[in-house]
Amino acid sequence: MNIAPGIVIAATSYPELIDGSMIGDGAVVIDVGVNRVDAETEKRYELVGDVEFESAKARANAITPVPGGVGPMTIAMLFYNTVKAASIQADVPFSLP
Repeated sequence: MNIAPGIVIAATSYPELIDGSMIGDGAVVIDVGVNRVDAETEKRYELVGDVEFESAKARANAITPVPGGVGPMTIAMLFYNTVKAASIQADVPFSLP
């Protein structure tokens, strides 16, 4: 099967559902999913994404890790939207440089 490169945004809620064979060479993979799976660790689990990282990394040009990928951006946008909403409610001008 010939898979064209592109942008893959994974948000399936199924751990490691998407593997490297489903990713076109040179694709950009954004893994939004966070799943807790059983593991032989102190916590007894580990966090994995919806994309099987190692096989996808071999084919993708860029890939976000789980954990540590889109989470910081999610927090930044949540903070931005909270401040913006508060400024609208208080009728105080708000803008970013």
